[in-house]
Amino acid sequence: MGIVNVTPDSFSDGGLFSGVQAAVDHALKLLEEGADIIDIGGESTRPGAEPVPLETELQRVIPVIEKLAARTGAQISVDTRKAAVMRAALAAGAQIVNDVSALQYDDDSLGVVARSNCPVVLMHGKGDPRNMQDNPQYEDVVGEVLEYLRTRARACEAAGIDRKRLIVDPGIGFGKNLHHNLALLAGLWRFAQLGMPVLLGVSRKRFIGALSGEAEPGKRLAGSLAAALHGVSQGVRFLRVHDVAATRQALDVWQAIDRSGKKNKVC
Repeated sequence: MGIVNVTPDSFSDGGLFSGVQAAVDHALKLLEEGADIIDIGGESTRPGAEPVPLETELQRVIPVIEKLAARTGAQISVDTRKAAVMRAALAAGAQIVNDVSALQYDDDSLGVVARSNCPVVLMHGKGDPRNMQDNPQYEDVVGEVLEYLRTRARACEAAGIDRKRLIVDPGIGFGKNLHHNLALLAGLWRFAQLGMPVLLGVSRKRFIGALSGEAEPGKRLAGSLAAALHGVSQGVRFLRVHDVAATRQALDVWQAIDRSGKKNKVC
């Protein structure tokens, strides 16, 4: 899943693709590099980010989705918390909803997704982007995030969303400190046992900088690849990334080695 942030303030690439044509060109480049899905968002949810008005978010993402859908048959995901944006994006050509609030931010979101018959990503986050990193606390971060996602899955099913359409995301960096993030990454195999595909978003994130000392998000590729491949080894099915070409190459090599090992395994 290649990331296209049509925003001025995203943590890594804010402002680089805020124009419609720049965003479309970047999406096409990510597809050439091997992306299977393009995830388009018009509201930054980085720590400290302020909410974006509905009309502004619509103006940012809908023209990009329309142009991209007209030029390619690629799968398009809309990264939003707002039901009105979900509805407009799906009408414009998006096929997947990716919601950092797990369809809780907007009361109408469950209904929009239920009626659309589209897949939806349910992410765990603690608090609002404005305050989520203000000393988050857990007694058992893996257990609590697992239970939250189970609860949201049940709420989706009760609203008429087939469980087969649900994808779960532990929300690395969303209301978690370094130790919480590492515990979740170490426990990813438990999320894979929920019976729903797992999406992992670790690309260029702050925990990599904390571990490596690299302050600039764009220079965290090596750490991003390490975390992504670890996730795949634990059963992760989707990787949400900025650096598609490098991730695709790393994944192709890792999978070839893994397949060879299983083929030649002596029982």
